[in-house]
Amino acid sequence: MIEAKVVLTQPTRGGRQFVAGTGSGHHFILDDDQGKTGAKPIELVAVALAGCTAFDVINILRKKRQDVTGYEVRVEAEQAEAPPQVFTRVRIHHVVKGHAVDKRAVEEAIRLSEEKYCSVGAMVQKTAKFVTDYEIIAEEAGVHGATEAAAVPVGH
Repeated sequence: MIEAKVVLTQPTRGGRQFVAGTGSGHHFILDDDQGKTGAKPIELVAVALAGCTAFDVINILRKKRQDVTGYEVRVEAEQAEAPPQVFTRVRIHHVVKGHAVDKRAVEEAIRLSEEKYCSVGAMVQKTAKFVTDYEIIAEEAGVHGATEAAAVPVGH
């Protein structure tokens, strides 16, 4: 079971800042555009999506014995104009750095994350169209190499 709790930090001052706590014992601040002291809850959905797919992809690439020296996931989300302002379109961009990284391995890892493993992605896909792409930055013994970029056809 997943647990979470949010507590208003200054109930008598009119602020809207909350401290969020997770069942695993981690804490962070939530706020809105007015307070600007923490992340907005909807931003955390984008962060959760990036983190979920990142864990999937890097684990799959390691199982495929890819020599990854760096990895980054960027998520950009468009929202509906009217409340509840769900995500309607999400761009996920993967940047994989490494030595002789096989593009087929990257494509397969991304596909498996989006179609099978990423629970956050499965929820967000209920309202949003995903556009996914990646780039591979080849590295050779301390020398930065060429970049190869492509879109990932995942049927979304």
